Amino acid sequence: MKLVLLSGGSGKRLWPLSNDARSKQFLKILEDKNSNLQSMVQRVWNQLKTAGLEKSTVIATSQSQIEMIQSQLNEEADLIIEPNRRDTFPAIALAASYLYTNKNTDLDEVIAVLPVDPYVDAGFFNRVKDLEKAIHETGSDLVLMGVRPTYPSEKYGYIVPKKKVNELAETIEVARFIEKPTEEAAKELLNQGALWNCGVFGFRLGYLIQLLEGKQYPVQYEELLENYNKLPKISFDYEVVEKTKKITALPYEGYWKDLGTWNTLTEEMATNQIGKGIISEDSMNTHLINELNIPVTVLGIPNAIIAVSPDGILVSDKEKSPKIKEIVGNFNDRPMYEERRWGWYRVLDYAKYDGNQQVLTKRIGIHPGQNLSYQYHLARKETWTVLKGEGIVALNGKLRTVRDGDVLQIQVGDKHAIKAITELEIIEVQAGTELIEEDIVRLCMDWIEIEDICYSKL
Repeated sequence: MKLVLLSGGSGKRLWPLSNDARSKQFLKILEDKNSNLQSMVQRVWNQLKTAGLEKSTVIATSQSQIEMIQSQLNEEADLIIEPNRRDTFPAIALAASYLYTNKNTDLDEVIAVLPVDPYVDAGFFNRVKDLEKAIHETGSDLVLMGVRPTYPSEKYGYIVPKKKVNELAETIEVARFIEKPTEEAAKELLNQGALWNCGVFGFRLGYLIQLLEGKQYPVQYEELLENYNKLPKISFDYEVVEKTKKITALPYEGYWKDLGTWNTLTEEMATNQIGKGIISEDSMNTHLINELNIPVTVLGIPNAIIAVSPDGILVSDKEKSPKIKEIVGNFNDRPMYEERRWGWYRVLDYAKYDGNQQVLTKRIGIHPGQNLSYQYHLARKETWTVLKGEGIVALNGKLRTVRDGDVLQIQVGDKHAIKAITELEIIEVQAGTELIEEDIVRLCMDWIEIEDICYSKL
């Protein structure tokens, strides 16, 4: 069996900590068994390792998330990169074509698809393994995994069986799906033996390849990649699941929660406070998450979430916090904080002056042994000030060592890169008319290759 983890989303539901580059699954606010902070994706990846499933797993993600996944998973995961976000049907189709043509996966192989961020216990992934057996024994085109509900929730979708079955039943024939019912309707669904839809399903690879061929979509990975924009922007549920006739559900009895909103996420946090600040004793059930190096004081505000990041500040009643996506949905500001495979950066200041002149100031951290790419810019110059650590700079074919206090001037067109020998922090001040990603012309990333270029200049 092969697993496909879906890592998408625009990161609006957990604003301001999440953004287009750092969606909810990358927020390091959960504790591992050693009381170290970890993200949802790190937690899931460790659970996959425990279940022995990580080597058969691929992650389908977008361009903006590549470096963060590589950084948090130490480049262990096999990634399938969507050229642009087009919902879950195109993402799953691309993953299937990758397994079919690039990994030579047999058409009878069972593919299990699941979100990258479920909050579950270890038994969940052992149950995922049962999808393979269920596909073969029932002959179903799709087998879903459904969570046995513990209360009549209005927040989740439901898998409704064709007839009420014994709670000990291994599989359930699926009649239909109901999305986020009222509490009264949810109570009736529980009486019918309905399950929470946790977004996990399995199918034979050949089933989806045949479906793509029937719709006259390419099944060869490179061809599908080139024609990705022609795929409909639609969910897998609407395009495939609701049109499939023979569907079975596999009940799961263990713990499961969707940590998609601040109120549900804070329920699983081991501490009420991360970062600088004070929460008064009368601020009961209030959580403070502060990513800035300034103190935040909370007085007499119970049942609240206070989240402080370079992207903004949220102060919200926990029950009202799910509405944040509606309010910030149209925010299109550049991310002010990102993790990359080489380290991280934080935007400290941005200003725009007359004549379209712009100035952007970043604090950049580079991990030992890591480096920025060898690149040049078409419309901006940069000033680097080394705050701490030691590194090697490549500038126009020449190498030099830099240490804290050193300042470098990089003009438009200068070819430059930097590698950290020890943990390195620099302040980068960009000045120009185009302070955008498209102004970066990358020549190479590998430091050995960069050194070869510089030594050839000698």
